[in-house]
Amino acid sequence: MSGKLDRRKKYTRKVLKESFISLLAEKPIASITVKEICEIADINRSTFYTHYSDHYDLMEKIEEEIIEDLSEYLNSYSFTIDEESLQMTQKLLEYISRNQFMFQTLLSKNGDPTFEERLMEIAQSFMIKNWGSASQLDEQQSRYFSTFVVSGAINVIKDWIEGNMGQSPEEMAVMINHFANYGVSYLE
Repeated sequence: MSGKLDRRKKYTRKVLKESFISLLAEKPIASITVKEICEIADINRSTFYTHYSDHYDLMEKIEEEIIEDLSEYLNSYSFTIDEESLQMTQKLLEYISRNQFMFQTLLSKNGDPTFEERLMEIAQSFMIKNWGSASQLDEQQSRYFSTFVVSGAINVIKDWIEGNMGQSPEEMAVMINHFANYGVSYLE
């Protein structure tokens, strides 16, 4: 019996998340109501409240799940330093590609700005952890460098998502890594 309940719980949460994201794609979170989410999900409000305290809680849970999932995903790979940057970028882009609508919505003007910051923190800590001793930079320089690279990469990724991912994750990974490694000299 508990397996059936778990499946029902998972299904309910999935439908609520999907309904919320579809609304968030259309309007800011402040304009969304629990009633609307429940109507789209075809679930009553009392069921919603057994899972989430409000729609802000639902958004926070969605973001936490993505951050946790993304961290696990990236940490499940180990690369040599030579291949790491390109491979990590490609794995990240593949993950985003598989969850395109979710990322497109959460990184839009209707999304939560702290979500983008949390994504940056994951990418930065991953970079710093994996480049650590191989880097010629001290700790502070390493932090600034990773901020510079990750900020640019995230904005390029947002542009890629908004452009309906016209390039493959592999093509984008190569481009982002060339930009990061060669900067303006890439244009010469």
